[in-house]
Amino acid sequence: MLNVSIHWWDFVIRAVVVYAFVLVFLRVTGKRQMGQLAPFDLVLLLLISNAVQNSMNGGDTSLVGGLISAATLLFFNFLVGRLTYRNKMLAGLVEGRPEVIIHDGHVYENILRAEKISHDDLESALRRAGCSSTKEVHFAILENNGTITVKKKDQ
Repeated sequence: MLNVSIHWWDFVIRAVVVYAFVLVFLRVTGKRQMGQLAPFDLVLLLLISNAVQNSMNGGDTSLVGGLISAATLLFFNFLVGRLTYRNKMLAGLVEGRPEVIIHDGHVYENILRAEKISHDDLESALRRAGCSSTKEVHFAILENNGTITVKKKDQ
């Protein structure tokens, strides 16, 4: 239970590589998936965690190996959070930037496609903001966390 079959630094390297891979993967999939997990998105994340488990532990099932991997992931997550707080360019790469998806009633279809936002999702966000059509919208912004902020035109 306490004996590890690989060196401790191997756990650290493996955990950092897997963390970076999953972070890039989640970033590439778009903002909608991050902020609004559909059931199939949740299943995918659970399966990814199971799929990368062996690549992190190298076949070692010891308690110490698991704790080293977990501590590395927690530390690396803390480090990425600190670095993105201090460096706005890095924050843009890791977290993305807000995107204007509607301005003065005009919908930017290319951004909707790129961020994988359906018209149903957009219309739902507009209804939550009290808008019945895009013509009532001054601007709508897709935030970093996947939510859509809507500002109605002044009446």
